[in-house]
Order: sequence, then C-alpha cells, then structure tokens
Amino acid sequence: MSWWRNCFPPTFRAVFDGDGAGRGPDCVMRIMGLDLGSKTVGVAISDPGRSIATPLETITRPSEGKLRRTLARIEALIVEYEVGALVLGLPKHMHGEEGERAAKSRDFARILERRTGLEVYLWDERLTTVEAHMALEEAGVRRRDRAKYVDQVAAALILQGYLDYGAQSGSVRS
Repeated sequence: MSWWRNCFPPTFRAVFDGDGAGRGPDCVMRIMGLDLGSKTVGVAISDPGRSIATPLETITRPSEGKLRRTLARIEALIVEYEVGALVLGLPKHMHGEEGERAAKSRDFARILERRTGLEVYLWDERLTTVEAHMALEEAGVRRRDRAKYVDQVAAALILQGYLDYGAQSGSVRS
C-alpha cells in the first residue's frame, strides 16, 4: 500500500482499497482553495509544502442551485491532487457583516464537509475578485479573456491569504 493512501479521510480511502485507520506519518497533503460564485466555482491548489497557491480551473454550472456535477468535479480534484483540506472564500460586506452570499458559502461548506469528510476553512474573501481582475490586467490578459480565469485567480488569492496567515502564525491546518 502506498503511503498516501492513509492520508485520505475514510470517504476517499475506499477509492484506494485502503484500510488504514488514519493519516500516515509521511502524509503531506495539498490544500484546495475555492471561490464560490452564483454560476462558477474557482479552484486553486497549493503545492505539497503548502506555501504557494496556483489557479487550477473554473467549474461552471447551469444555475446556482445545480451542485451535483460541481461537487463531483471537486471530489475528483481532491483525489487527483491528494487534497487534505479545503479553504472556501467567505464573502463579507466591506464593513465586515455577512449577507446572503456568505450564508450560501456557509451552506456550501457544510455540504463539502459532509460529502468529502475534509475540514473546510472559511476565509474572508473581500476584494479578491477585484484583485484578480487587476492581476490579470497586469499580466496582459485581454479583457474578453479575463472571465475565463478570474474565478480561479480569486480562488488562488483566497488560498494564498490562508497559507500566508498560517506561515506567519505557524499554524496552517490541514
């Protein structure tokens, strides 16, 4: 049995026919960042050392209530990239209060935890989409092409904020 089989929570261990009781000592899992939008979910992934976030993809769905394919894609990426935890953007108003979008993110976090068995950490995402647009503009991405990448770049900014905070405090959890 490969060392990484025991790194997965019980939900995914069956995929590898693993029977380990917990995460192995050699387990180094990546962290996945998610930016939930009304029709898209931006996805980013950390390196195994959990120091750099990289945009991965944008998952689209026909409408806000349609989550089955979105969740299936996230689960497939969790297995493919050996993910040990999720960081989901929590949209707040500029004055810090939470609104309807934050409630939807909290609901999505509960669904993800139940489906994947992984911890989902909520991270303040204020201004990440604006910052993502600015980064894409600075990188020379044409305005009409930015929509393809803005959600995954925002997810990377959310995840990078979480990773940087953990590096400063010495406590990035996975």
